[in-house]
Amino acid sequence: MNEPRIGGLCPPRFADVRSAFEANFAEDLELGARFALARDGEIVIDLMGGWADRHQTTPFGPDTLTPIFSTTKALASLMIARLVGEGRLSYDIRVAELWPAFGAAGKDGLTVAQTLSHQGGLCGLAGPMSPADWFDWDGVCARLAAMTPLWPTASASGYHPVTFGYLAGEVFRRVDGRTLGTALREDIAGPLGLDLWIGLPDSEHARCAQVRRPPAMPDLGQITEAKRLAFLTAWASPGGLGEAAWRRAEIPSANGHATAPALARLMAILAGDGRLESQSVLPAGLAAEASRQRIAGPDLVLPYTMSWGAGFIRNQGLGIYGPGEGSFGHSGWGGSCAFADPERGLSGAYVMNRQSAQLIADPRSRRLIEAAYAAL
Repeated sequence: MNEPRIGGLCPPRFADVRSAFEANFAEDLELGARFALARDGEIVIDLMGGWADRHQTTPFGPDTLTPIFSTTKALASLMIARLVGEGRLSYDIRVAELWPAFGAAGKDGLTVAQTLSHQGGLCGLAGPMSPADWFDWDGVCARLAAMTPLWPTASASGYHPVTFGYLAGEVFRRVDGRTLGTALREDIAGPLGLDLWIGLPDSEHARCAQVRRPPAMPDLGQITEAKRLAFLTAWASPGGLGEAAWRRAEIPSANGHATAPALARLMAILAGDGRLESQSVLPAGLAAEASRQRIAGPDLVLPYTMSWGAGFIRNQGLGIYGPGEGSFGHSGWGGSCAFADPERGLSGAYVMNRQSAQLIADPRSRRLIEAAYAAL
């Protein structure tokens, strides 16, 4: 195994963060990784190291893009919040008012906020279908609109690993007219200089990190029909058309690509009451409304007691995004995460290309975040 190269920005006061980052490699937990922390939108830590490819020939560098899987949901949730902040959407509007077909099979009363907080009972598709069918946006949305919920809507949360992106994305498209990934690029990532994408152009594919898959499926506890459809069918996630098609597609729940500093600065918008440096992205108070608890309790899909905002994982009771009860963000399958801490004006992100079997509480990111907070 080649010796990992570790570098980047890490002032002396954060020496323990660098030590934690190095320990992740020394314990053979990483292939390549990057961790960034921002204070009031300014990057104060940007550590990177290891390898962007499985053969360990290409260093994991400043331009390396990493697939972030479900951390993508934080991006999608911010884009929905932006529509709310502009007065073009309400969290309390029924989805069926925007998307009439969605009201079928007992879903007529489901609100945008309830849908974003995983209360819709649409956590997976029953099929039969092919993994390639996920690349047919209209076809997936038609299936979701016709689907009978797997539990009474608004009675409990049950994490929607892939379908969340189609639900949020279709709501966004019906209000804005553009796809969510297009709007992210045109309105946020481009103007603010953030290297993050939902729907990656072919021109960027060559700088993507290669992912080493996890050694096992996550521990979901006792398997139920909801968990089976969410994670365990042969078609539970998109596939079958090759890596380039996956990167190119816009699936706002699962296939974002980003650097850690870009994610940390994006989350700084939420940590800074809607502002990033001199730019106002959300009106004052909207970040608090987006992260406000919509439902809490044992999740029907994840093996955790969850507190959900409007698309965001709330740190309350979990402690995965530092010590703050008011912190929130999202984590991705295999280890990535991005979070905002409005109480301290902090935001951060961890990306990597060696996936673990953890769903939301990867020990690699936790030791980095805990070391950063200890240094503050």
